[in-house]
Amino acid sequence: MKAPDLGGFGGWMKYMGNVSKLSPIPKDMKFGEIPEGVLRLGGTFVVKGDDVVYQWSDKIPGDHPDIPSVIRIAKEEVGATA
Repeated sequence: MKAPDLGGFGGWMKYMGNVSKLSPIPKDMKFGEIPEGVLRLGGTFVVKGDDVVYQWSDKIPGDHPDIPSVIRIAKEEVGATA
């Protein structure tokens, strides 16, 4: 596994800001422990009936799919049943 391409230094700074917002470090946390928020990542799904027609799994906190693509896929699936 290699580090993701976040668009240079500015991208890494944005990533670190997202991490600190999503996983604040509790005052009683000991060195070496992992904040719970770091272990939780999200995802995006387009579902049609019982079928998942699109799935995106976030690789890092703050990651997200291309929203226009997700909307296009969802509209295509709605059009396919109309």
